[in-house]
Amino acid sequence: MLSDKSRPVIQATLPAVGAHIQEIAQCFYRKLFSAHPELLDGTFNRGNQADGTQQQALAGSVAAFATSLVNTPDQLPESLLSRIAHKHTSLGIKPEQYQVVHENLMPAIAEVLGDAVTPDVAAAWDEVYWLMAYTLTHVERGLYGARGVRPQTVWRQWEVEKKIHETDDVVTFVVKRIEDHLVKPSLPGQYISVQVPLPDGTRQPRQYSLSRADQGESRQFTVKRVYGAAGKPDGEASTLLHTSVRVGDVLSISVPFGPLVLDDYSGRPMVFISAGIGITPMAGMLSHLATVRSHLPIMLLHADHNESAFALRSQIRDDIVALAKASFYVWYEQGAESQLPVQGVFAGRMDLSQVRLPDDALYHLCGPVPFMHGIRSALIGLGIPPRDIQYEMFGPDLWQAD
Repeated sequence: MLSDKSRPVIQATLPAVGAHIQEIAQCFYRKLFSAHPELLDGTFNRGNQADGTQQQALAGSVAAFATSLVNTPDQLPESLLSRIAHKHTSLGIKPEQYQVVHENLMPAIAEVLGDAVTPDVAAAWDEVYWLMAYTLTHVERGLYGARGVRPQTVWRQWEVEKKIHETDDVVTFVVKRIEDHLVKPSLPGQYISVQVPLPDGTRQPRQYSLSRADQGESRQFTVKRVYGAAGKPDGEASTLLHTSVRVGDVLSISVPFGPLVLDDYSGRPMVFISAGIGITPMAGMLSHLATVRSHLPIMLLHADHNESAFALRSQIRDDIVALAKASFYVWYEQGAESQLPVQGVFAGRMDLSQVRLPDDALYHLCGPVPFMHGIRSALIGLGIPPRDIQYEMFGPDLWQAD
């Protein structure tokens, strides 16, 4: 909670800081990487730096946190903080690194806002930063403890056992552990970070959903190759995983984290709604439900370009068939034909009015942000409480931080 001294200062300066927050974030990262270039090796995603999404997410997160301190001090943005904390722990972020961020963020604020940053203003925003940092550190300490690791032991070595080409631009990796460290099972819906070795000798971290329930000593994740606006591959990590990583290669992979976790103890129906590669966390949760022979009512709604672009469809088909009370609907932009065991196949974009949703269900969403925005709005319009709608965001959380 903000001090009485800082609250009016933050309230007065929040509009000015908010108007320049993107510029502040850009200045911050320039200072940070100039002082600590080592952070671009294994910690920060330089692709997100290049396209500006990391700066946008940081700027929006700080502004959102400061706004909540002023407007709703008893109700901090827990969902946003949880997503940040899970991402941090999947990268092995240490508490002392918050000091490094502070040493570069506060000078960035001063540089961008100039004379407007009086000693009182600087002190107030310093308080906001440390309130956010201490909150995240506390959450992250609990997450590390729950997984039985420390920041230094998040990364483990796994050998590629299988490489499965799902579609023209999607590959699934099955990896097996080659270390004796205790490996706790993943929770359905979680993701891992992979440190991809690049030709220049650095490592780039990327997060990928676990697309199948753990199989003893092995895990499975699925990677879509990233393409640029011109239709050419421009995802350096995804391209290397697709073209250079072979069976027998060893990858450095984090223990699983992620706030989107299946709650199959509630006894309530489950509705999984996805588009494109957003099927990956849904596949992981469906795999878990099939493995435990769940008798919950399950509904999967998936949108894609066409059936040949539908990644993991064979696995999905087998799991849907194995579930006693599962229903399955697909929407294809190119046609309305399917060889899958679906109850309905529709042409065009997903339209929830074309299916009958179960009563008192829990919803899980994953896909492009505009898709999730539209589906979430439609669900709320149907009277679904927001608390019953969870989503997974690939990359920096630009939704929560908007």
